[in-house]
Amino acid sequence: MPLLLAPGPALAGETPWQEVAPGVSLRLISTGQIKADGTTLFGLQIDMPENTKTYWRVPGDTGLPTQLDLSASRGVTGHAILWPLPVRDQSPDYLDYAYFGETVLPIEIATTGPDAEVDLVATLGVCSDICVPAQARFALPAADAAPDRANGLRIRQALATVPLPWPGDPQPIGDVELLPDGQSIAVRISDPALDPQSLIAATEGGYPLFGTPQKSPQPDLVVLPILGKTDNSALNGMDVQLTFMTGMGAFEIRRTIRPAETRE
Repeated sequence: MPLLLAPGPALAGETPWQEVAPGVSLRLISTGQIKADGTTLFGLQIDMPENTKTYWRVPGDTGLPTQLDLSASRGVTGHAILWPLPVRDQSPDYLDYAYFGETVLPIEIATTGPDAEVDLVATLGVCSDICVPAQARFALPAADAAPDRANGLRIRQALATVPLPWPGDPQPIGDVELLPDGQSIAVRISDPALDPQSLIAATEGGYPLFGTPQKSPQPDLVVLPILGKTDNSALNGMDVQLTFMTGMGAFEIRRTIRPAETRE
């Protein structure tokens, strides 16, 4: 792993770039604004070639998801990465969920007020011809004297690709069932505007890994194989997040996996 660099002097709304791998640099950017509820938006900006990738929260077979440590911060009470919709990167040997090229990962940070200072260590996987773990440390104040409009725009553009919770009824997805062979789940689609091939299924812990959607003889059913030869009976009763594209953008829905034999 590369040597962890101390944070350098920061400009308003951004830190200096740090090279973490050949051709790959990171910096931390911010909107410079704290909302009335005490939250603010930062972004981990990743500058890398178009053939180089980093990973979604469920990385797949080969990757390492981005992890953030803000324990050295002052006045920070919590944080969450707001994950943009990833690319499904598949070959005969692996399936990954990844981001290629220039990427911004939005980060929502909860603060105690305008005096908060963010001290962040980012650890992520970077992969091109070889795959390496990379790490860098950054420091920025949570609030600036004026909003950083350029970096705020970068963060908002990334936010536009983050899947939103489905807003209400009618629901585009029905039941999710573990098929009797225990090697696939079946997702019932009730909205023709949903692109079945865009469907990504993931449990909270990211295991097991679900594969690429496959067509079913039933037109309203999509089958996702469970990768790896394991006993998957524990999936019954487990929640799964389903991410998908429609003509209105990316959305997500949570469902509980149920046994196929209970279907009415």
